Amino acid sequence: MSSTEASPSSRLGGYLAAAGTVAIWTGFILVSRMGGKSALTPYDTLALRLGTAALILLPFAGSLPRGAWRDVRLWVLAMMGGLLYGVLAFAAFKFAPAAHGAILLPGMQPFLIAAVAWAISGARPGSASVAGLVFIAVGIACVARHELVGHGSWTPDLLFGDALLLGSSLAWAIYSVLARKWAYDPWTLTRFVALASALVFLPVYLLWLPKALDAVPPSMLALQGLYQGVAVTIVAMVLFLKAVAVLGAQRTGALVALVPVIAGVLAAPLLGEALSGWLIAGLLFVSAGAFVAVRPGRKKTNGAP
Repeated sequence: MSSTEASPSSRLGGYLAAAGTVAIWTGFILVSRMGGKSALTPYDTLALRLGTAALILLPFAGSLPRGAWRDVRLWVLAMMGGLLYGVLAFAAFKFAPAAHGAILLPGMQPFLIAAVAWAISGARPGSASVAGLVFIAVGIACVARHELVGHGSWTPDLLFGDALLLGSSLAWAIYSVLARKWAYDPWTLTRFVALASALVFLPVYLLWLPKALDAVPPSMLALQGLYQGVAVTIVAMVLFLKAVAVLGAQRTGALVALVPVIAGVLAAPLLGEALSGWLIAGLLFVSAGAFVAVRPGRKKTNGAP
């Protein structure tokens, strides 16, 4: 059912689902940074995420499509969207503040996706994407100004963290483009990506990777496991798909563009991170750029979502 055909109650449900998605994805930035500032290693956080999600999804593994475990494309998606994205993102939050994560993860997605789609299938970005890119460029310049005037500092660690965030964002963009190109069912992807990633990563983590689970209180372990493994990996996916089904992909994407500014502003009181007019302006420009890129146009081209 499209957003124009939906009843008022359905549209309300769609907007509530979109609001829930925005809230959970905003929380992902903040909770991940909390983990990064704690004694947990990035591998601990990823293990808690994948282990919790796999434990919950394991009862549904038997209903995966026949041949799923032999499907090379599904394994590629699991390694990109499950492992590589997670390792890079959680490592990045050891060095980069939440505001940078808000800009370089959800904020950059519309344009990294456009670039990857262009590289893979030759689909040129439209004028909206180009206009949005200008807004994001201005936003990043504002963040750079925030750092240069003394509210932060360009250190090798910060630059390394930002590079990891960009790598993580690119991994998710590749995952998104390939998932759409290969047209897998979202529920199949949700289950397989979590289960396959856990199957590959957890043995390596248990045998060889550094751990610091005993260096944090049980409440931090519960927060990372439940939020990352349940809220982000499962609940947010269900809410996002509900919002897309009712409101459409473009309108939902425009609402999700609120994530960078909300996460960046909340990081100041919740995490004690520096906030300035330049940083707020940068967050607003990035969110506006994402909105411009995904806003509904007057006309739809063939193949538009």
